[in-house]
Amino acid sequence: MDIKRLKHLGLRAFIGLLLINASLLLVRSYQPDLLEQVREAGELRVLSRNGPTTYYEGPKGYTGYEYTLLKGFADEIGVELVIVEESSLGKMFNRLTNTTSEHLAAANIAVTPKRSKRVQFTRPFIEVQQQLIYHKGLSEPRELGDLIGLDLVVIAHSAHVERLKEMHETYPELSWREIDNAEMIDLMEMVHKGEADAALVDSHAFELNRYAYSRVRAGFFLPGSQQLAWAFPPSEDASLYEAANAYLNRIAENGELAAIHHRFFQPMPVEEVDTADVFALMRRLEHRFPRWEEDLRAAGEEFGLDWTLLAAISYQESHWDPNSVSPTGVRGLMMLTRATASEVGVDNRIDPTQSIYGGARYFRNLLDRIPTRVTGEEDRLYMALAAYNVGMGHLEDARVLTERHGDNPNIWADVSKYLPLLSKRQYFSNTKHGYARGWEPVHYVRKVRSYHRILAWYAEQEERRLAVRPVEEQNTNELPQSHFEEARQLSLQTSSLSVL
Repeated sequence: MDIKRLKHLGLRAFIGLLLINASLLLVRSYQPDLLEQVREAGELRVLSRNGPTTYYEGPKGYTGYEYTLLKGFADEIGVELVIVEESSLGKMFNRLTNTTSEHLAAANIAVTPKRSKRVQFTRPFIEVQQQLIYHKGLSEPRELGDLIGLDLVVIAHSAHVERLKEMHETYPELSWREIDNAEMIDLMEMVHKGEADAALVDSHAFELNRYAYSRVRAGFFLPGSQQLAWAFPPSEDASLYEAANAYLNRIAENGELAAIHHRFFQPMPVEEVDTADVFALMRRLEHRFPRWEEDLRAAGEEFGLDWTLLAAISYQESHWDPNSVSPTGVRGLMMLTRATASEVGVDNRIDPTQSIYGGARYFRNLLDRIPTRVTGEEDRLYMALAAYNVGMGHLEDARVLTERHGDNPNIWADVSKYLPLLSKRQYFSNTKHGYARGWEPVHYVRKVRSYHRILAWYAEQEERRLAVRPVEEQNTNELPQSHFEEARQLSLQTSSLSVL
């Protein structure tokens, strides 16, 4: 081989080595973007605060409006959602802009010009208005000037404070109190109790909770609307931020965002059992109930439960409609969640027999888990009913609160006074399971109790009727008209009882 060819081969080898080294340098210098880093770590870390519009613990794990949105985003990018609790909005913004351990903040955060200088906001996912609420004993305020001299409360570090400061030049005598570590429901409670004259809250939060506060009145809206969004720290790497925007755009376009909004913010007024309820129940006893009576009796016998109680639970849950589906995704006669259905061996929640047996098994489990020191039969029953609605964890939190305040945690009448307090930050922030819509299980127990009394009375009347009527008359499904009036009177008696 001549010298010239050897030189040529050497040059080619040298160039090859240069290319390999350059490639290695490129590999070593490549840094994955933030989205890739999040996927590699396997978790999305979000600053939030436990509360009614953000996240809270339901009967089968965490739920909530923003939690559902965040969980959808985490699932889309293939990671676990990790919530990092921070109750103060001020501290939340400081952590977001001064540390890199959390990826974003999601806590009912309103987009404002001042905040936009510190963080990057995603596209908004809900638009609300700032609304004045006031105590019913006051004359209705028509404008901010009418609030001069009144005790007006707002959440500290909130967009409401920013708006009031903007309008202070127009109303220099206007003053307000800033309440730290509070939710809007806490402000509603203050106005309801007369601890404040008025408050500024978001319209969607007021609509969701207004029926629980009879002494609170809706006032005027502040001009304009407010957009809520997720806040990201300022960064040149926009990969995660852009992925969040893409997700929010997608669910807005396909209707999923609207469905989630309806699920959490559709007002669900709590009503007592009234005359119309009784007549509806009696009609359904005639037309729907006979199809499920045999299964209810059999399930009651198998699990050692009063079958008329199971009938009352299933009526409260679904009005005996086997295809019933709630906005939260529970379904069937006993309205089981997917997790509960799996726990009790139900693979088809809309199968009436499976639903009845699954609901009976689940209620039996709850009843057996009530502590033995709760000795009263009715106390155990009502606590298990409350747990069926809100979960055993929140029931235990309420029992702890009851004991802390010097009442008896083993008596339902006492515990039912403290369950609603789980919706107030000053109480739920010191509990194991956090926020809960605690007034709902109290009303749930009351309604099931009323239906149970009516159904037990009805079963007794039917047994007497069948015992005295001729055989040839026992095949009719027609209910005697007197049953309607007797049931109505029984309902009124039940509703008037003081024990919840």
